[in-house]
Amino acid sequence: MRGYYKKGEKFRIFHGSTNSTRSTAKRNLVDTSGLSNVLKVDVEARTCLVEPNVPMDRLVEATLKHGLVPPVVMEFPGITVGGGYSGTSGESSSFKHGFFDRTINNVEMVLADGEVVTISPTAKPDLFHGAAGAVGTFGVTTLVELQLQKAKKYVETVYHPVYNMSEAIKKLHEVTADPELDYVDGIMFSKTEGAIITGRLTDERKEGLPIQRFSAAGDPWFYMHVQEAVKKNDSGPTSEAIPLAEYLFRYDRGGFWVGASAFKYFGFPFNRFTRWFLDDFLHTRMMYTALHASGESKRYVVQDLALPYSTAEKFVDYTDETFGIYPLWLCPLKQSPYPTMHPHYNQTEADGKTLQPMLNIGLWGFGPKNYDEFVRKNRDLEQKLKELGGMKWLYAHTYYTEAEFWEQFDKPWYEKLRAKYNATTLPSVYEKVKVDVEAEKRADKDNGSFWRTKWPFNGFYGIKKAIESRTYIASRKSVWKTIEW
Repeated sequence: MRGYYKKGEKFRIFHGSTNSTRSTAKRNLVDTSGLSNVLKVDVEARTCLVEPNVPMDRLVEATLKHGLVPPVVMEFPGITVGGGYSGTSGESSSFKHGFFDRTINNVEMVLADGEVVTISPTAKPDLFHGAAGAVGTFGVTTLVELQLQKAKKYVETVYHPVYNMSEAIKKLHEVTADPELDYVDGIMFSKTEGAIITGRLTDERKEGLPIQRFSAAGDPWFYMHVQEAVKKNDSGPTSEAIPLAEYLFRYDRGGFWVGASAFKYFGFPFNRFTRWFLDDFLHTRMMYTALHASGESKRYVVQDLALPYSTAEKFVDYTDETFGIYPLWLCPLKQSPYPTMHPHYNQTEADGKTLQPMLNIGLWGFGPKNYDEFVRKNRDLEQKLKELGGMKWLYAHTYYTEAEFWEQFDKPWYEKLRAKYNATTLPSVYEKVKVDVEAEKRADKDNGSFWRTKWPFNGFYGIKKAIESRTYIASRKSVWKTIEW
């Protein structure tokens, strides 16, 4: 890094894996893929010292051995600790704890000029706070100390049926005010059918409460199970006990519902047998590899949007009319203090100090086949977000002009902080996340072959690349045996 700094050259960080849908350059890379170890679990202090490329399943595997678990665990097993800090990771416990970085005690970082620093809420707190969500534009994270909490055997999970977004929002307000709950999210299966899902950690399973699992090939996909549960008992909530590790990664099989798109793409039957038979290919790590390699990410909408509760219903009306994509994921979030590179909006509670919560809406599904129309709809989505006071996660396709992008953030604060810590030779956030539409078109024209660009051959090529990376499968299965805690 010091060498790049002295030459004034910008570089990118190679982590070895990604859950981003952005394409990545392959030159001037700093390889951190080997930093993938859990170094220490301190049971007494309830902390964990980990390297940045430790994925969530390996993190949970290590901590559950000691009866502990991180307060915020990303639902995809392959998302890493470093990615959770430098990106925006809000999950079903974030209504209570905030984004993943709010559960970190300190971070070791190599700055752009090669200086190694440890940052925390008391040591270089401006950098500790500013680098959270800034997609690695201040330096390279090399070590993280995480907070842990006492784990329990089950998550007592309740599915509350709702019939429109207004009712869903009302229910979310109600359940997020309950201090006894540990997890809250929701799914809208259509404009008139949905479920708000609540979870409470417990060691004691109530008499008669069934146990439900989601990790084995023969188990149901979580979102389909929820929909079936609320249809069977649409007059009231349904409860069950889910083993903790199974709950934390309940959306892995099928990648929420994105995996169903692969069946639609190939025109393949989508049923319990085919989901069982193809299970190894239908976990998030494999699907992201195939999505990138096939080129289908360029026409697939994968967007997480954060909005005020007051405009969330209008936004769903818009997505219903413009995209027609369902299901939608709903995840209530506690805001981070300003200034921040996380999604935010400037409204406070009655005390004038506490920031109001946001609602994350996950919009994931096929967009238009025509690339120009795909870009136009994504641009329209960004404008609608602005109109409704919302913001988007930066892991996905971002089409803002530079001026539009910086209207959302405190650019003087960001640039001053970058200058203070000699980070100006690193790509800026905007440089890292923007989509160069014309460059994408040229790349498709220059590099595209029949086998890489035409249906269904590009899909088979994606599967081929996924198979080449399938060494994780045996590893995944061993993890599930270990974390059956």
